[in-house]
Amino acid sequence: MTTFVLIHGSYQGGWIWQPVANRLRAAGHAVYAPSLDGCAERKHSLRPGITTETHAAEIADLLFYEDLRDVVMVGTSSGGMVLCRAAEMGRDRISRLFFVDALALLDGERIRDIVRRSTAVPSGLAAGPSREDAENRLFADLEPQTRAWALDRYTLHPIAIYENPVKLDSFWNQQWPAGVIWCRRAVNPGEAHQRRTAEKLNAQWHELDTGHYPMLSMPDELTALLTAKG
Repeated sequence: MTTFVLIHGSYQGGWIWQPVANRLRAAGHAVYAPSLDGCAERKHSLRPGITTETHAAEIADLLFYEDLRDVVMVGTSSGGMVLCRAAEMGRDRISRLFFVDALALLDGERIRDIVRRSTAVPSGLAAGPSREDAENRLFADLEPQTRAWALDRYTLHPIAIYENPVKLDSFWNQQWPAGVIWCRRAVNPGEAHQRRTAEKLNAQWHELDTGHYPMLSMPDELTALLTAKG
């Protein structure tokens, strides 16, 4: 049995991982897929001060309080930023990292340094796409039933992750067993960014012929990559 911690990205919550989490649990694995502060069912806690670093602290606390060890930590989209900081904070509890079409910024970088056209439109303490934009572009490649399910659940994301530079003290100076999964049909964060992640971490490289949400569009294939040996 392997313990997986699945970290969602912007406009998402733990719900985005449901198809993959169900498959992992059916195979006997332990799975944690928390919704981060201010997101999804926790949207009512939205307030100033929610950052990539506070999200990462939540994940690090989860590892500690649940006493999780030999964890496979998986991050998607902006959840890759959270993964890097959380892994740095809980180094001795991590066995492997997976970046699923994910942002993995260097210390001091901002999302706008990597993503040239963001759907994140500011709206007070949060940012995100309109429902129309989410339907016609963000989730456009999903099957109609899955697209409707996701549209009913997407939420705006705490705005500081778009405005603040990432803080990483030691992540990129350490050795991490890692895999990078690039989704060929996704515009952002793009192949070049994910190649950089793979090269810096000497990570295994994988590709899926799908858009930015493989956990919804190709859950069987994604689950197989996350559980493959080696």
